[in-house]
Amino acid sequence: MPPRIAVFTKNRTNPAYQAARIGADRTARRLGASTVHYVPERPDDVAEQIALIECAIATRPDATVFVPVHETEVNDAILGFDAARIPLFNFITRTTIGQRACFVGSDDHALAAALAHHLVSKLCGRGEIAIVEGTPASATSRERLSGFRDALGRHPDIKLRLSLRGDYQRNVARDSFLGAADRLQGIDAVLCANDVMALGVLDALAAAPGDLGKPLVVGINAIPEAIVAIEAGQMLATANFDAMAMSSIATEAAVRHLRGEAVPREIIIPVQIVEATNYGAWNLPFEERACPSWQDVTGMSS
Repeated sequence: MPPRIAVFTKNRTNPAYQAARIGADRTARRLGASTVHYVPERPDDVAEQIALIECAIATRPDATVFVPVHETEVNDAILGFDAARIPLFNFITRTTIGQRACFVGSDDHALAAALAHHLVSKLCGRGEIAIVEGTPASATSRERLSGFRDALGRHPDIKLRLSLRGDYQRNVARDSFLGAADRLQGIDAVLCANDVMALGVLDALAAAPGDLGKPLVVGINAIPEAIVAIEAGQMLATANFDAMAMSSIATEAAVRHLRGEAVPREIIIPVQIVEATNYGAWNLPFEERACPSWQDVTGMSS
């Protein structure tokens, strides 16, 4: 029987998780495995993911590729994988309990700091900035916010005027930005913890033309719609936090483990700033983007 991989993502609203599902499917097919997806219908819903974990365990998959909707609130359910002896291959957000076989992710603090430094350089070291944060319970949001703040703190002529909550959702970011319009007059730039929220900020700017000016906007994920916005001059930059690559490598790690091969306990995917001079390599739909090779990412031979 081909290996069966249960793949868990957090929602159907964030394009990054759409990309993650594509990456897992593509890699599983290439390696002769199959995937079943478990996605909460309510974005990032703890109770729903717990129920989905129980459902998946009942089907006895050979392995699971998993991102938790919350760092700790699904922990008791995660222990069910250990009890059922189903190896867990974790990506994007680290699990905080259980016998994780491998983690595949990125250095969120470092990528956020690099993006903030890029933005500051475009402002010539002076100006006022707003931040749009992700979901408070998300480890990626906390690390990115910390990276933003640490980078901005190194530039005394950059002032953080306001930090808004966008919950990693486009409509939430749009409404939050519009709701704070009176405090955002004359803002020079907006640092967003993901591209979906950056697009929400662009929606808000379009809905209030002239009121908020034309601040520089940056995000994280390098989703296709953000690349189109960079090409059009609407967004300054993004960072290629690559959920598709992470899920692809996590799925390959799962299959290799099931074959009896050794896999690293941790794999960190390198990140690049994407802007007007280099966006061409990312100007493709997810289905046409290449996944990184195992050897390139891990240094281990195929």
